[in-house]
Amino acid sequence: MYALVDCNNFYASCERVFNPNLQGKPIAILSNNDGCVISRSDEAKTLGLPMGAPAFKYNAFFKANKIHVLSSNYSLYGDMSSRVMSILKQFSPDVEVYSIDEAFLKFEGFNNYNFTNYGSQIRYKVLKWTGIPTCVGIAPTKALSKVANKIARKFPKQTKGTYVIDTEEKRIKALKWIKLEDVWGIGNRLHKRLAAKNCKTALDFVNLPDDWVRKHFSITEWRLKKDLEGIPTLNLEIKENKKSIATTRSFENTFTELSDIKERVSTFATSCAEKLRVQGSSCHMVVVLLSSDRHKKDTEQHRASISISLAYATDSSLDIGNAALKAIENIYKKGVKYKRAGVIVTGLVPTNNHQLHLFTKENPKHKPLMKAIDKLNYKYGEVKLKLGNQDLERTWKMKQEHLSPKYTTNFKDIIKVK
Repeated sequence: MYALVDCNNFYASCERVFNPNLQGKPIAILSNNDGCVISRSDEAKTLGLPMGAPAFKYNAFFKANKIHVLSSNYSLYGDMSSRVMSILKQFSPDVEVYSIDEAFLKFEGFNNYNFTNYGSQIRYKVLKWTGIPTCVGIAPTKALSKVANKIARKFPKQTKGTYVIDTEEKRIKALKWIKLEDVWGIGNRLHKRLAAKNCKTALDFVNLPDDWVRKHFSITEWRLKKDLEGIPTLNLEIKENKKSIATTRSFENTFTELSDIKERVSTFATSCAEKLRVQGSSCHMVVVLLSSDRHKKDTEQHRASISISLAYATDSSLDIGNAALKAIENIYKKGVKYKRAGVIVTGLVPTNNHQLHLFTKENPKHKPLMKAIDKLNYKYGEVKLKLGNQDLERTWKMKQEHLSPKYTTNFKDIIKVK
């Protein structure tokens, strides 16, 4: 059996844990630079607030409906997610963290278990230990556990947040109920192609002949069909190291000066290098992207990218930063108002096991220096040591006018109990 544990309105729930006054109130979480709505509480959904709503267009709507607007607090959300996932690992040794608020659990050898009670225990422990409400769907396959989770979320009173598909009757009933476009793994293009075959529900898709599905679709769709039939074909995915790492951001304002853009690119390159060291990888290539504001049609447009090959594999912020700055000098165009930049490191190899270069090598002082910087930044909870060409005040120049405190990751923001 498989379980999908999904945190309800995760971003909003994280805010409510530390600010109980938000319980039962409509909440909207904004994206980077407070651009658009990326998460809504159930109360905000009921009011008709759409996902992706541009904040500047909906300010009057927020005020009229007394919606609490908050900036994304990713350090808080990431820490709370880590806490939830560590609790889930107590219920099964096989856990696939699917996203920041979802995880699959595989129950192998759990014979004669009452999975409804087990799902309730999971929900109770996560809520008790973190304050985050969840829904649990349990079924013989991953795809069916997704369906079961949707039922638990849709009918909380009847299911009490846990639903188990453990009989053929329940499977058929669930597949009749769920719309085709709501099935995990069926995107817009596939939905349109299946709609042409008069498929409206998941059951319609499952009832299509196997031969026809294999002829007209890929093996992925065929496996999804088998999974919905109750035949396990989608196993837990083992987390692998990333093949490339990217840091891309929009600027707080448009920049025309090369010095301003260099500072941002240096910060992005340093972030990529830090991620490399966490993963235990080094890179052979640095790609830098730069683009103007495409929404301002009346200004000169310019988009460019360039790749810099490194003589040796490195995870040094200094080497990667220098390569990125060299790249930005080559693609920068004077007079253009730039709005976005990014750095991608690729050609990744294990830091402790890769081919050395015969004639060149990394400065041996860089390894202990990077180690010392990472240790101090980790110890003090935020970036304290930076390169000289970085902004010393902020890591990201993002607009965050509604940011809540970093309750769990910054000593200054820890709640004081009087």
